[in-house]
Amino acid sequence: MSWTVFGVIFGALLVWKLGTVGVWVGWVLIALGLWRGFQLVQTFIYPPGAIRVTATRVILPRRAHRPRPLEVVPTDVTAAYLLRRSVPMYHAAPVLVIELGSRALLYPRDWFSEEKDQRLVVEALHRHIAPTS
Repeated sequence: MSWTVFGVIFGALLVWKLGTVGVWVGWVLIALGLWRGFQLVQTFIYPPGAIRVTATRVILPRRAHRPRPLEVVPTDVTAAYLLRRSVPMYHAAPVLVIELGSRALLYPRDWFSEEKDQRLVVEALHRHIAPTS
């Protein structure tokens, strides 16, 4: 909420009062503020995503608060593992990685109550992944 208000108000002040460089910086701040506002509205509209693993299907959210999660059969999951050291920037370690063929979905530690929850998802997926040989 604070980035939304700061970006829009401070950006509008820069556009209103400063010269060319200040105006460009102001427009960037306004755009970032509006983007953060859009993300905030998404959290009110859509419930947080949850990973569900059953014997017949796997439901994987695309982002934290987005509609239409991915629904796949368990055999479509090619790998599931935890990254502990080589973690992408801006993600809290460990990161749960679920691979669907050439596509990889990342679920950072922030999505789960405990690290144990990430391990439970990996174990559930491993029970249903078809062995490759």
